[in-house]
Amino acid sequence: MSTYGKYTVEGVYAELLARAPENKIEPRMEPMFRAMEILGEPNKAFPIIHVTGTNGKTSTARMIESLLRAHDLRTGRYSSPHLTSVTERIAIDGDSVDDETFVRIWHEIAPYLQIVDDELTAKGENRMTFFEAITVLGFAIFADAPVDVAIIEVGLGGITDATNVGDGQVSVITPISLDHTDLLGDTTELIAQEKAGIIKPGGFLVSAAQPADAAQVLLDRARELEVPYKFEGIEFGVENRIVAVGGQQVDLQGLAGRYPGILLPLHGEHQAQNAAVALAAVEAFIGGGATELNHDLVMEGFGAATSPGRLEVIRTAPSVLLDAGHNPDGIRASAKAVKEAFGFSKLVLVIGILAEKDAPAMLAELREQYIDLVEDICITQSNSPRAIPAGELAGMALEAGFNEEDLFVTERLDDALEWAVGRAEDSEDFGGGVLVTGSITLIGETRMLMGGK
Repeated sequence: MSTYGKYTVEGVYAELLARAPENKIEPRMEPMFRAMEILGEPNKAFPIIHVTGTNGKTSTARMIESLLRAHDLRTGRYSSPHLTSVTERIAIDGDSVDDETFVRIWHEIAPYLQIVDDELTAKGENRMTFFEAITVLGFAIFADAPVDVAIIEVGLGGITDATNVGDGQVSVITPISLDHTDLLGDTTELIAQEKAGIIKPGGFLVSAAQPADAAQVLLDRARELEVPYKFEGIEFGVENRIVAVGGQQVDLQGLAGRYPGILLPLHGEHQAQNAAVALAAVEAFIGGGATELNHDLVMEGFGAATSPGRLEVIRTAPSVLLDAGHNPDGIRASAKAVKEAFGFSKLVLVIGILAEKDAPAMLAELREQYIDLVEDICITQSNSPRAIPAGELAGMALEAGFNEEDLFVTERLDDALEWAVGRAEDSEDFGGGVLVTGSITLIGETRMLMGGK
């Protein structure tokens, strides 16, 4: 147990979990602004790079963090959800906040959150949710550090996301696609309207390449606020990329210069695109997009970049890959990278999906992408109460076109992994591998079982 005095990280997490759960979204901002007011506005204590989008948020945020650290800036990074420990959500200088600070700051702010809770209850409203409360904690920890800059990843959407209590000096929007359609809308245009909510007066918009309707929404919002805007594929992007040992080598065109020969220790075209967006965001932050960065520092920053759970190799012989793709577009991007970067002759899939996701579409995408490479599929579930039961998910897999004789179904993840590794080891040419995918909770539990850090 991680302790601070008589308190523990586990105890704080239990208090947070006693609130409305993370997937219970309150479309409101007033409690966040009230909490900031009572705490002395920690949301204004440091400049912010605010990151939203459907796919690639966490990887892009981590690359931005790594580039800023290479420039000797003290960084805070707030991201969600976590893989193994709740402290991962709040990082200082690239590492999870230490347990003592996490617990200390929580108990410093808890009485103030109680004031907000009491005011909400008196008005007949729900008290602060898990995500609202931990977002306040993140801002308070960054103000206490203090950090030179915070990279804040949106939880969901933008306009009424708890993180939008902060005003981004740079607003970053990664690729937008259909996800959380019940909450954000069922077109990329509607989803973009939500995400455009993080663009603020006096800021700077950096966007990945987007569907035309989404791009128009972002463009209109930036023009309305008279904010400079730069889009991947127009002002910046990936000029060239080749597969390299442990990742890829990329030539990037930034806002203010070219950066050839960058070694990126992450796999896939999508990560190269995320890198281009991260680079443009840092150029916008450091020099308003007009000053070329030092090439050696860019090399150093990208070279140190990591993205746990995103095509992460957790073991070898056979290789076991973890990928937190949790929508069809994410699965498609990672499949392209798997085929490009790993020479598997046979791949075993381990799949677990959460109930709020579009499981039928995800399973159909997995079948389409891996039909020539996969013979063995394990359907399982994480310990999350939101996980689709393995038996129910197996029925969806059959409807998606998987063959019943190829399926192994188990509720126990340890049994699933043992079976999958065994099947991969049976490959005659030793070219077998395992891909664990479908939900972040599944990836987190796999990392714990297999010794990931």
